[in-house]
Amino acid sequence: MNIHEYQAKELLAKYGAPIAAGYAALTVEEAVEAAAKLPGPLYVVKAQIHAGGRGKGKFKELGPDAKGGVRLAFNLDEVKAHATDMLGNTLVTIQTGDAGKQVNRLYITDGADIAKEYYLALLVDRTSSEVAFVVSTEGGMDIEEVAHSTPEKIHTFSVDPATGFMPHHGRTVAAALGLTGDLAKQAAKVAQSLYDAFLATDAAQIEINPLAQTEQGNLLVLDAKVGFDGNALFRHKDLMELRDETEEDPAELEASKYDLAYIKLDGDIGCMVNGAGLAMATMDIIKLNGMFPANFLDVGGGASKEKVTAAFKIILSDPAVKGILVNIFGGIMRCDIIADGIVAAAKEVNLSVPLVVRLEGTNVQQGKDILAGSGLPIVSADDLGDAARKIVAQVKQAA
Repeated sequence: MNIHEYQAKELLAKYGAPIAAGYAALTVEEAVEAAAKLPGPLYVVKAQIHAGGRGKGKFKELGPDAKGGVRLAFNLDEVKAHATDMLGNTLVTIQTGDAGKQVNRLYITDGADIAKEYYLALLVDRTSSEVAFVVSTEGGMDIEEVAHSTPEKIHTFSVDPATGFMPHHGRTVAAALGLTGDLAKQAAKVAQSLYDAFLATDAAQIEINPLAQTEQGNLLVLDAKVGFDGNALFRHKDLMELRDETEEDPAELEASKYDLAYIKLDGDIGCMVNGAGLAMATMDIIKLNGMFPANFLDVGGGASKEKVTAAFKIILSDPAVKGILVNIFGGIMRCDIIADGIVAAAKEVNLSVPLVVRLEGTNVQQGKDILAGSGLPIVSADDLGDAARKIVAQVKQAA
């Protein structure tokens, strides 16, 4: 689960991270009121969407010459003008894709005199099962280009969970940033606060870009991107309250209500599979046969009839889907349960695209009998290769 920048900053401030004053705003009037509470004379108006690259983004409705989603304002009139431009319009960034995201809220912050920008992030190193720091002197909007062109400028190290964050870790961060004296001490404190926040919230990512050095000699978190491990959110009811469902794909949001692992893709063959590995193999074999998967969908090992029905309806809610391939290996999952769900969903949504089903495992014959006796145009397959060939042929024939 991701949260907005203003929420991330408020959260990190509780753990001691240095944050500039700022306020969220849902309307132009609230934006102006927020700026009036700040010292000024420089304000920053920031679009709040769950995507990076806002500064270089463009608003669809404002034309190619319009400014991006992070703008400076030198008086309240400029704050009002920027807020009017942003709210309700669609911001397209390198991370949103061509569809972009509608801006429904803003973050108005106090400006800062920036002397230097740095990059600091914490991630889970899945190889070592440790929290990894990613540090660079090259912070700002072009960090992706730095990673691509000059990777030697990015330094990484991990923290052993048995010892936790130690003073030498703070010194390592400061050294990687080229900081000495008081700035080095500040860098160590920032790193410690972020590590504490990472562990306490079961975060999956904390990205500070930029971590700014001001002309006054202070380090300041100017932007923050925070995401949490969804599997741990049951322990954090307070964090669940920060969820902004308007930022999520409607189908993925619906899938989460049924504990389905669903990710929308750009293809035209809908997939429903049990098991992540089998799902990836299914997507691969669809591509091998000349078409592309429209989604990743893992119904899990113990899905109910209701869960399978919901999964089927979610796939069919995608207008790009021209055919569906169901690939089930029944271990814990029973093939007759899958078949019942498929038949129920197909009848409820009035199935209008080709459907190929491959069942194997527990109660496989009962499952096949249910499908055969349903009266629906369901094509059975003997194995995965056969299933892929059949769904591709069915879709091409229907085109």
